[in-house]
Amino acid sequence: MKRTLVLSSIVVVGVVAVAGRALMAQQPSAEPKVAGIEKVKDNLYMVTGGGGNTAVFVTANGVVLVDTKLADWGQAIMDQVKTVTDKPVTHIINTHTHGDHVGSNEFFPASVEIVAHANVTASMQKMPQFADPAKKHAFPDKTYTDKMTVLGGSEAIDLYHFGPAHTNGDSFVVFRALKVMHSGDAFAAKGVPFIDRTNGGNGVAYPDTLAKAAAGITDVETVIPGHSPVTTWAAFVEYGQFMKAVVAAATEAKKAGKTAEQGAAEMKLPDTFKDYAVTRAKDGFTAIYADLP
Repeated sequence: MKRTLVLSSIVVVGVVAVAGRALMAQQPSAEPKVAGIEKVKDNLYMVTGGGGNTAVFVTANGVVLVDTKLADWGQAIMDQVKTVTDKPVTHIINTHTHGDHVGSNEFFPASVEIVAHANVTASMQKMPQFADPAKKHAFPDKTYTDKMTVLGGSEAIDLYHFGPAHTNGDSFVVFRALKVMHSGDAFAAKGVPFIDRTNGGNGVAYPDTLAKAAAGITDVETVIPGHSPVTTWAAFVEYGQFMKAVVAAATEAKKAGKTAEQGAAEMKLPDTFKDYAVTRAKDGFTAIYADLP
């Protein structure tokens, strides 16, 4: 009888503990949101932390943001924006659909115009965090398919889409007069990328998309990658060559009957790419294998 009572008590305590952990997991993180800001060019800044890099473009009438990081980072973004201007945010451009790039769209008022590729809307509609109708203002107000220009004159921002890569809604965002491009996660960092096939990403098409961007976008000198420090146009072009080499290695490995894991482990790339991270090579090969005929 006593043993049964003790065991029952242990079970109850265990259930309460698990429920408590589940409840805590549902609560907003209490950790402070610490962002940083650095100048890229006159009137153009990059806010780091909390997910993808956020571009801040100060125009005559307000601020254009490119990407809004994870959920609950809106205030941290604005805290940094206020260190360089007191103008309001008028536009948000999302480079793609992932939660670390669109997560704080909802923080901004409905009067802020959100722009993205058409496929971003379809992908966001599948995201649980935006299921509440009260968050409909977080979705793009304007979309495009191939090219679109936001604002005009010396403030013109050109958006380009050249096909699937990281997702099927990747935008290359060019601040025309400043000769700067935000590449989103099509070029996140120097390494094998995450290829999100669930949202239309395509490993085989990836290097072709980057090559089209390199050929189709002109007069850019500086690049803001999705998740790494500001770099050069030459680095972006080189990244396209890196992805071409990765896809070629995966193609050969599959032809040789190797598993994606084997192919990734045995991948040999030119010394040019010795500093590139290959920690995602297995996942990358798996996605490329799935997209190969």
